[in-house]
Amino acid sequence: MTKPSPFKWFKTSPEIIRLAVMLYVRFPLSLRNVEDLLHERGIEISHESVRFWWQRFGAMFAAEIRKNRAERLRSGPQWQWHLDEMFVKINGERHYLWRAIDQEGEVL
Repeated sequence: MTKPSPFKWFKTSPEIIRLAVMLYVRFPLSLRNVEDLLHERGIEISHESVRFWWQRFGAMFAAEIRKNRAERLRSGPQWQWHLDEMFVKINGERHYLWRAIDQEGEVL
């Protein structure tokens, strides 16, 4: 038995809903900023629509991202990370700074 589409009763296309939610979640944007960005691309929606979609579909999109990330890590090359390091002079004192970064560019 196939699972019904969660976007079934919405007039807006699933691609636009996904884009709006991902813009809001991925980047430090307000709801009105997402509305303005989509307006520049010719998509007329209100910030309240973005908020509603985020509340309704945000958890579903997050679960998909987690699932895909886990599958990629299992199927592809094994998990890799590297160390970024540098020396910085603060108040005349030399400090050694470093951070560990995984293959997707996220700080560990």
